[in-house]
Amino acid sequence: MAEKKVTEQIFELANPPALEAGCFVDDVEFKKEGSDYVLRVIIDVEDDSNGGVSIDQCEIVSKALSDILDEKDPISQAYMLEVSSPGIDRELKKDRDFERFMGREIDIKLYKSVNGTKLLSGKLIDYENGVITVDIDGKIENFSKTDTASVRLAVIW
Repeated sequence: MAEKKVTEQIFELANPPALEAGCFVDDVEFKKEGSDYVLRVIIDVEDDSNGGVSIDQCEIVSKALSDILDEKDPISQAYMLEVSSPGIDRELKKDRDFERFMGREIDIKLYKSVNGTKLLSGKLIDYENGVITVDIDGKIENFSKTDTASVRLAVIW
């Protein structure tokens, strides 16, 4: 079964138990890591002001999804199921991620260096048509999403 088809199927199967647990499915990955296949379901909450996804929510979704996967059996090979939160340094991948975290500090890794560096940090101030606009120490910079290796929420201690 092709990866895209598996992830779409799992997304649909995982969403009802996630909603019951008070969260939603943010992303689904199915890939080979080492010699094993891993099915990773990332869940999130709309309002993370209370600390984000709880361990209890991960456990509830994991148990319910495991039962559903045993019944539906959409993946032919052996795999490990992992249900987790996106973490405090979550990667911004989708348009909705950029819209949701507008105004937050982000870390950007570029494929090619700009002004001698591939790593930049600043405040996300706009995202439109694949262009990320960031305030870096008072200077407004624009980056094409296609030029970024990754964009993550900055962890500020």
